[in-house]
Amino acid sequence: MRLIDLFAGCGGMSLGFQNAGYEIGAAFDNWEPAIKVYRRNFADHPVIKHDLSVFDDVDLFSRFEPEMIIGGPPCQDFSSAGKRDESLGKADLTITFARIITAVEPRWFVMENVERAAGSRAYADAAALLRQAGYGLTQAILDASLCGVPQRRKRLFLIGELHGQHDALQPLLQGCLASRSLTLREYFGDTLGIDHYYRHPRSYERRGVFSIDEPSPTVRGVNRPIPPTYRRHPGDTSTVTPNVRPLTTRERGQVQTFPEAFVFEGTKTDIEQMIGNAVPVKLAEYVARCIRVYMDCTSNRRIS
Repeated sequence: MRLIDLFAGCGGMSLGFQNAGYEIGAAFDNWEPAIKVYRRNFADHPVIKHDLSVFDDVDLFSRFEPEMIIGGPPCQDFSSAGKRDESLGKADLTITFARIITAVEPRWFVMENVERAAGSRAYADAAALLRQAGYGLTQAILDASLCGVPQRRKRLFLIGELHGQHDALQPLLQGCLASRSLTLREYFGDTLGIDHYYRHPRSYERRGVFSIDEPSPTVRGVNRPIPPTYRRHPGDTSTVTPNVRPLTTRERGQVQTFPEAFVFEGTKTDIEQMIGNAVPVKLAEYVARCIRVYMDCTSNRRIS
């Protein structure tokens, strides 16, 4: 199945769907540092720089004849790390995504966002547009740590099939989850060389030291050193010793389940941001495989 990836970033969604056997026809984004990384890692299809807030040419997308459109509209206005103010404009990109879908009319679409987006006006308006266009919708909030990712990261997925049934994929999306969360030690083995690591808290009311025998908390777009004034939090799994350190940029990319061979380039600030913004590869792959199983099952039912 051929697809295009909107708001592709550095390619977490693209890689996950590609790993599940989908063909990527093209990718779109507007942030040059992420586009450079995407192009470095995906040489077999075009990556188009385009401001997706400007939608006035359906042929820009339809010329690739996509059977599916995937994408994660920027989530800063929904995120707990952002201002949570839909009036700032980023939330409008969710509606733009829906308008592109209804204009191109692919058989399938997959939209990803932060969990908090499910309660927003923009998300409700986008879902209404998609229902009116004839899409059967399945909404699911998935914890990445139950989908092959060593990280507690809850994300909202809205999946649509043209002329499909509402909630059709719910049994697969929920029924194929792991029974327990994946830990860093289970994913990395002993290659990290540490048992505990530091992740800078948003406030000192939260802990900053974590064990590799648990999933990582959500990877954010910043990665700071241990401040000399840090005081142990009651929830910390260790005191701050010379053996406790922040995860490296490369390790954070691997927590997002980018493969070791994936090439990140640019300034450290840009790379940390694009890693924090990315959809974990294995999470995207989990969703992609659930859709493929559903398609195979419905196809077999039609044949029989």
